[in-house]
Amino acid sequence: MFSQYNIVRLTASVFKPGEYELQRYAELGLPMTQVHDEDPDALAAAVADADIVALIGTKVPRKVVDAMQNCRAIARFGTGTDKIDVARATELGILVANTPFFCIEEMADHVMAMALHFNRRLASQHQGMMDGDLARARRDTANINRMSACTLGLVGFGRSAVHTARRAKGFGMRVLATRQNKNAPRAEADALGVEMTDLDTVLRESDYVSLHIPLTPATHHIIDAAALAKMKPTAIIINTSRGLLIDEWALVAALKEGRIGGAGIDTYGLIDIFVEHIPSPVHPLVHCPNVILSPHTASASIQAKIDMMDAGIQNVVDMLNGYLPLPENIVNPSVKTRFPFKQRIRD
Repeated sequence: MFSQYNIVRLTASVFKPGEYELQRYAELGLPMTQVHDEDPDALAAAVADADIVALIGTKVPRKVVDAMQNCRAIARFGTGTDKIDVARATELGILVANTPFFCIEEMADHVMAMALHFNRRLASQHQGMMDGDLARARRDTANINRMSACTLGLVGFGRSAVHTARRAKGFGMRVLATRQNKNAPRAEADALGVEMTDLDTVLRESDYVSLHIPLTPATHHIIDAAALAKMKPTAIIINTSRGLLIDEWALVAALKEGRIGGAGIDTYGLIDIFVEHIPSPVHPLVHCPNVILSPHTASASIQAKIDMMDAGIQNVVDMLNGYLPLPENIVNPSVKTRFPFKQRIRD
């Protein structure tokens, strides 16, 4: 059914197709060519005849997009598309699709795990136990506030933020949130008891601030030195979204000078997280007090991987069949596609 098409799967260095993805291609009869390269010239040659370019973490700059002479769509298996020149793809009539909701529960779990880690002083207690210094371990718990006495601030109120709010409410926390679209429906926030407000209030009143927004020119370094200065000196910043939402040098300075309580970071602007090894020094945050770092694994779970592959491959199947993906999976809805897609009527 799909044998006449050419699906080029870009693998980057750590995102080769797994057993489940390969099984799904085989079951659906989808021909797929793997490209184990990240050099723009090599990628440009590899995608020249592609009908669909599928990827997870590979950078797709303008030069590579320009080479997509026959491509009807770029299928991102995952959420963020800041590594893809979406603007150029739009100019050339190439649809860009993603899978935005595959890991919303995992992200919410990761945020709450980081918040609880800081709240219960687990790292310092563990180290105290390892050192045999029980007095120090106990001292570190002297100023703990119960979670129900704390406020969580959400920057953005999309699906992962909603799930985070549900979890935080389960701990009895006060939850504040801000969003770019001030006229968006408030029914869900009202039902959860989330107070919608402005960014300054979120920064000023929250004990934990968690980022849940995409990286755009408007959100680049939305948490800069001025934003950090508005936060409580005991507050924790948590980022499981996109690294460049935070000015990391400003964060390093605030942590070292004690102007902020701590940081839980899962994604970075100063390093490429999509590699197997990072030479020392890994990142300036490594040498800061009261941080917990994870290698962009907030999305990790068996179920999330399956959901991502199912949604991404469904996007590919829809587009090869001449249909648009689900509206929420279309990254550039204003594109005038070079291929005449139809709108599927779904149940």
